[in-house]
Amino acid sequence: MKNYLRPIKILKQLGRFVLFFIALLCTYALSAYTLSRMGVEANPETSKDIPIYIITNGVHTDIVLPIKTIHIDWSKEIKFENTRSKDTTFQYVALGWGDRGFYLETPTWADLKFSTAFKAAFGLSQTAIHATFYNELKEGKNCVKIFISAQQYQKLIAYIKKSFKTDSNNHFIHIQTEANYGKNDTFYEATGSYSLFHTCNTWANNALKVAEQKASVWTPFDTGIFYQYQVR
Repeated sequence: MKNYLRPIKILKQLGRFVLFFIALLCTYALSAYTLSRMGVEANPETSKDIPIYIITNGVHTDIVLPIKTIHIDWSKEIKFENTRSKDTTFQYVALGWGDRGFYLETPTWADLKFSTAFKAAFGLSQTAIHATFYNELKEGKNCVKIFISAQQYQKLIAYIKKSFKTDSNNHFIHIQTEANYGKNDTFYEATGSYSLFHTCNTWANNALKVAEQKASVWTPFDTGIFYQYQVR
């Protein structure tokens, strides 16, 4: 009789786990949707000194910055020579923070491994910053131009610098890899942990908050960020 009841107990425990997991996913999805639609307003009392952009590829948000201003020259650390093209004429650099495994080991969704996804979801892997150079950007539903003040830009600079891992001489650490997406991009070691609750889009959303721009209260998805910039 005891041997007969054991499989039933196991099935009941498995059923409870499945129900708990489904409830957890539903709570996550509901929270992500609700909090991403709740907005943080931009500071209205600032000058419009410096243009920045937010862009998305449909999944991932990058913050795009002018390479050279009186405040910083990003090319001194994010070097043109680290790209395949080695082109020095670019005007903008797009920066995105994320899970290192996703960036370097998953060129397409078909290449996604369970181990990579599991480590990323629970903050068990390293992070990286993907830098892509541009000459110009075209505004549209996937590319929004924002003007910020010099003071706001300095705050944004500090936030982004803290996201780069540095060596003993305080230089950004370049990742030597053949996993570049094209001729004009490169990767750097990053600080922080990626997880379900702090994704690449959460990082970009927090960057907008630091720069006192419109943002979501919290969002793990790019849709939450761009929702705040829709004309309504």
